[in-house]
Amino acid sequence: MDIVEVVGDFVTLKRSGSSYKALSPFTNEKTPSFYVVPSKGIFKDFSSGKGGDSITFLMEVDGLSYVEALKFLAQRYGIEVVEEEQTDEQQEAQNKRESLFILLGFAKDRFVDLLWNHEEGKSIGLSYFKERGFTDESVKEFELGYTIDSWDDLLKQAEKKGYKKELLEEAGLVISKEGGKVYDRFRNRVIFPIHNISGKVVAFGARTLSKDKKQPKYINSPETELYNKSRILYGLYQAKQEVRKEDNIYLVEGYTDVISMHQTGIKNVVSSSGTALTEDQIKLIRRYTENVTVIFDGDAAGIKASIRGIDMLLEGGLNVKAVALPEGEDPDSYAKKLGTSAFAHYIQEESQDIIRFKTKLFLDEAQDDPVKKAGLIKDIVRSITKIEDPVKRTVYLKECSDLLGIQESVLISEQNKILIQQNRERGSMPERPPVMPEDLVNMEPDQVEGIDILKVIELQEMESIRVLVNYGKHSILNQESIDQDLISYFLTEVDEVQFTNPVYREILDLFKTKLNEGYIIDGDYLLDHGSEQVKRVVVDMMTPRHEVSENWDKKFQIYVPKETDKLRDITYSNILRLKFRIVQHLVEEETRKLKSASDHDEIDLILDEVNELKKIEMSIAKMLGNVTTK
Repeated sequence: MDIVEVVGDFVTLKRSGSSYKALSPFTNEKTPSFYVVPSKGIFKDFSSGKGGDSITFLMEVDGLSYVEALKFLAQRYGIEVVEEEQTDEQQEAQNKRESLFILLGFAKDRFVDLLWNHEEGKSIGLSYFKERGFTDESVKEFELGYTIDSWDDLLKQAEKKGYKKELLEEAGLVISKEGGKVYDRFRNRVIFPIHNISGKVVAFGARTLSKDKKQPKYINSPETELYNKSRILYGLYQAKQEVRKEDNIYLVEGYTDVISMHQTGIKNVVSSSGTALTEDQIKLIRRYTENVTVIFDGDAAGIKASIRGIDMLLEGGLNVKAVALPEGEDPDSYAKKLGTSAFAHYIQEESQDIIRFKTKLFLDEAQDDPVKKAGLIKDIVRSITKIEDPVKRTVYLKECSDLLGIQESVLISEQNKILIQQNRERGSMPERPPVMPEDLVNMEPDQVEGIDILKVIELQEMESIRVLVNYGKHSILNQESIDQDLISYFLTEVDEVQFTNPVYREILDLFKTKLNEGYIIDGDYLLDHGSEQVKRVVVDMMTPRHEVSENWDKKFQIYVPKETDKLRDITYSNILRLKFRIVQHLVEEETRKLKSASDHDEIDLILDEVNELKKIEMSIAKMLGNVTTK
């Protein structure tokens, strides 16, 4: 299976040399640090530390179990999975998450069947959807359903299939009352299944068609092990391909808004289901696009109330536009009124950047009131400071200066006050930037002072093992210009070195063991047969974060040497650096002993040991071309 295709269903990938990169689907980062290496079938997310193969990715990104991820891939690639029919006892013993998915799928199928095949479903539920203008295709695509006016229809059907009341309650499908009474949560309502990003049903929204004012218009599934409403966007499963294609996502309020817009041909549309946007939902959007257009219902008071939360989108690094529909209209009603092409044209023509939209929205009511206008200015500038790009901030400040009739310098001054305050609240920045691993392994001896030498040793161990994992099967020329397996050369050079990191030791031992058995292993072998800790480390080591563009050689005729061109030198210098750091550590240890020594003989022994170590240190440094202080 193609890992690029699997990951590409969840993340928008862009080619980077022979790899692909994207913004992390696990963190709210600004610069892409998520990499997919198709040649090795692995991904690595440097911002969260997660990595692995296609199955690991599905488990991490969509919360699937190992078995669920396997089944998803089997279905995705048309691989038949043969399963024996399960008894009630076997089904009860299944993994709870898988059982919940199965049960929710069963409930969805029951609701769909009632809509299309039950007299009440057809006359009430299907008629309602027809009146809303939904086509049969839309009803089927979104798997809409109906629940009849019965206290226990779903409960009875589920129990016939062997599902237990406890599992039904955990799935949010039934409600248990004191005294043992159990009844269906959804009754006499049209049903909107809520899908996760891979298309599995995790919850339901249900709208009443009763005129009883005591009944809530909508009820939703409670939060369960599978459903966290703050991490779900309704319609994203159906919209994700179009979102990628258009590089934009429309954000609306409700279920019917999504379906109506989808039906008009605007398919890159989702809903937060009437709740305020959350950070997790914003991260979900950023997997597919950095451009959001918020469509507000035609209700001035409602717009002003909800637009306050838009700052989260700006803070999340998204480019935000907004469209306000005419008074009294929502996307569902206005799409029907205008028709497909006219509605799409309206949305395109009326959308404007969120800062201009927000400024114009509040300007009229604040125009003749100095206090309100001062508050508006602060509010607008506060929104602008949420934008990370300083160039964009400058453009918006200039635009707002013109709209508000305020000198740009005043707005800049207000911006600076807010930014300074934000920095104070976050805490002061460190005096010097953090040291990166790639810096540590190449530090000169006099630069190591103040840094934990054991950490430097561990990082140098990592760099040495990385070369072994990636190139152990390669041949190199030894000092006698004779071909030699890199693994044999490596093991000879590290024969007396004791690795401090247990995982690196485990990897080295695997190479030694298999070599003694007569064959050489590599990173692919470790991904298939190593422990979970080994697999995680190997994914890191096999994922190149930086790659030289092919254009350097093909287009500009600038040749940049590859690691494979100088494997012996790289292996030799890495092991020398490791030995050098170990000797440095031993010098530190002996010097520490010297400070507490009181016996003259002991002091002489320690001084002799330090002198010998210093000679070794100087010798290795000379081989490395380093200059050390005496």
